[in-house]
Amino acid sequence: MTTSIGSDQHRSRQAKKASTSGWIGSALEYYDFFIYAQATALIFPQLFFPSTDPKIAIVASMATYGVGYIARPIGAFFLGHWGDTRGRKNVLLLCMFLMGFATMAVGLLPTYHQIGIWAPIFLVVLRLVQGFAVAGEISGASSMILEHAPPGRRGFYGSFTLQGVQAGQVLAAAIFLPLAYFMSSEAFNSWGWRIPFLLSAVVLIAGFIIRREVEEPPSFVDQNSKPTSAESPIVAAFKHSWRGMLVVVGVSLMNVIPVVTTVFGATYAVQPAYGIGFDKSVYLWIPVVGNILAVLCIPFVGNLSDKVGRRTLIIGSAIGSGLMSFVYLYAISIYSLPLAFASSLIMWGVIYQGYNAVFPSFFPEQFETRYRVSAMAIAQNSGLFLTALLPAVFALVAGPGADNIPLVVGGLTCVCTLLAAIAAWSAPETSRIPMADLGKRGAVPTDAESYRQARLEAIRASNP
Repeated sequence: MTTSIGSDQHRSRQAKKASTSGWIGSALEYYDFFIYAQATALIFPQLFFPSTDPKIAIVASMATYGVGYIARPIGAFFLGHWGDTRGRKNVLLLCMFLMGFATMAVGLLPTYHQIGIWAPIFLVVLRLVQGFAVAGEISGASSMILEHAPPGRRGFYGSFTLQGVQAGQVLAAAIFLPLAYFMSSEAFNSWGWRIPFLLSAVVLIAGFIIRREVEEPPSFVDQNSKPTSAESPIVAAFKHSWRGMLVVVGVSLMNVIPVVTTVFGATYAVQPAYGIGFDKSVYLWIPVVGNILAVLCIPFVGNLSDKVGRRTLIIGSAIGSGLMSFVYLYAISIYSLPLAFASSLIMWGVIYQGYNAVFPSFFPEQFETRYRVSAMAIAQNSGLFLTALLPAVFALVAGPGADNIPLVVGGLTCVCTLLAAIAAWSAPETSRIPMADLGKRGAVPTDAESYRQARLEAIRASNP
């Protein structure tokens, strides 16, 4: 009895450590990733590209943002395999080191005016390294938390991964805010923008200290203790769970919402070529406040998904945030900062969280333990790659001087969110499936009594 109680307490502590590690690690790693997004919208067009044609500079800058996502499917194959064969903890440490070093290097790059065409070339190479590194972060952290989580609480515990991501975005914007506000434009453009990138050294050290304390999940340890199959995790994922991977690709198109808000929306609002003229330092408050609101909403939505299911929340989020994109872009077009601010909070800070808080449990629940990280990483990063092309597409079809920008970009956004809703609708309701049966066809309870029975069996399995 004492041994059982001690074992339960140990599992509980590890579940909390895993969620804390996922939260802080994701916050620190996505701080690195999103300071690049902020710089892309606010300063990189002037620093790393020829200034003779503002439209070309904006399109090129948007394209370098998307380049990071080109490397993500490649990173997903390598890092997903690493996570399924060498451990969730090991892959997360590797991701963090790659991301930290690449981000610090961006802060040391000379500009276009100093070395010419080599400046954007080096920028692209470092963005590729960033994209490669971040490809394993969410799938690795989500899988680790899911596999440590108590029965019936996977949605709640899993949501902390994305709460950390949103916190990382808050930190990224919060670092830029005082620099943009208190520094002169000359100083900020000359050297001030480099400070957030160089601070990645602190991020790297802090993340390593936190993540090394977490144990590998029991289900992963049990899986590795069994006789190994010649079939690699990647082959197994495509062979046995290609339907689940297609679901993840489709639902990942929801990433169009942060792209519209923080990348294209910011560019549309602050770049002189568009003629809107929102102040950079003022506009940076939109992602800060929106993400603070998201941080507050995410645990409640994750907990709700354990009670009402994952699919309903994702479908509602997709339809609602897609429609709100029209309002947000229209507010910018009529020079209304208050309306843009309010609509972004509703769209991104609240409605979008119906997807954002739920996918860290919904995606890994589609797959078995032996190939979970590979399948989620490959599928999710493939979907994210598609949405990463959108900033450059938006800049081409709705560039400076174009007509009906809110209608064009809002329409494309709604197409993506509708496809995400259809993908979620086609998937099983995974919140009702016991841990041992995740990813297996025919394991979906279809009524309330079966759901209750599955929950009881999962609880008994965790307390032998």
